[in-house]
Amino acid sequence: MLARREHSRQELGQKLGRYAEEGEDLTEEIAALLEDFQKRGWLSDTRFAEQVANSRKNRYGRLKVAHELRTKGVAEDVADEAIVGMDDLASAREVWRKKFGQRPDTREAWAKQARFLQSRGFGFDVIKQVLQQDVDDAS
Repeated sequence: MLARREHSRQELGQKLGRYAEEGEDLTEEIAALLEDFQKRGWLSDTRFAEQVANSRKNRYGRLKVAHELRTKGVAEDVADEAIVGMDDLASAREVWRKKFGQRPDTREAWAKQARFLQSRGFGFDVIKQVLQQDVDDAS
């Protein structure tokens, strides 16, 4: 599993738990195995967080990436450190340009574009900057 991609400790523990026989309590053995993997450097939440943040930075905002990391069991401080280098404004402008490319002309269109950007994990201040820009500035 680790040869294919990085995993968080919690995620790998859940995957290994599926292989346990029904009725067996292998949580202590799995915890010991995960601890051994961390000592050997095979398993790292920091490396996992950096990999996820790097792969998602061009499509999603900090909020969504941080939420994804937290749901996969990465500690808050590790998640915050991984997303620190992300440029939400540039990412939001690129995502907006690919999806819409033209400034909203009605309130409904503005709301639709804002909801789309919000669903991608961008904050309202970034959304406001993107939607109030001139189309020439976005190119």
